[in-house]
Amino acid sequence: MSSTTATDRIEIRLAGEGGQGMILAGIILAEAAAIYDGLNAVQTQSYGPEARGGASRSEVILAQGEIDHPEVIEADVLVALSQEACDKFASKVKANGLLIVDEDKVERLPSHAAIRVPIARLAFETTGKAITANTVALGVLVGLTGIVSRPAIEAAVLARAPQGTEAMNRQALAAGFAAAKQLSGQQTA
Repeated sequence: MSSTTATDRIEIRLAGEGGQGMILAGIILAEAAAIYDGLNAVQTQSYGPEARGGASRSEVILAQGEIDHPEVIEADVLVALSQEACDKFASKVKANGLLIVDEDKVERLPSHAAIRVPIARLAFETTGKAITANTVALGVLVGLTGIVSRPAIEAAVLARAPQGTEAMNRQALAAGFAAAKQLSGQQTA
């Protein structure tokens, strides 16, 4: 899943609890693809009725060609930062798809193989702020899949980072890439 081709349609679902920044992560991913990597991208989002603390999800579809349906049908990748998100969406990941979960927040895994990463913990250890978990998650996602280039995701993160938080967001993204690199080394060993 290192890059898209003319016939590829890559469907990504980013899900968690309201307040974890997964909606923003989806927007950033779509902007990285469309603005910086020249791909077509569609991003949609949904909040649970509870807003903060309730379920939220962002869906991103990437392709070099036309995107004729704007919703995820069967995800190629699911990033789940909460147990509720994993429970609700893991069954909607393709058989050969990728399930990335926050190992500290998701205890019950489906039969689908999952990559477990301490995303929120890495965010807090790296930046001192749990709110950067979405940026760590983007680093893990892009580091493992290559669905957009590293320069594109870096530029998109920095374009959306509130003034004065650029260095912190750079650190969070780098922590995600480092975790992905470590996981890739384990998988090939």
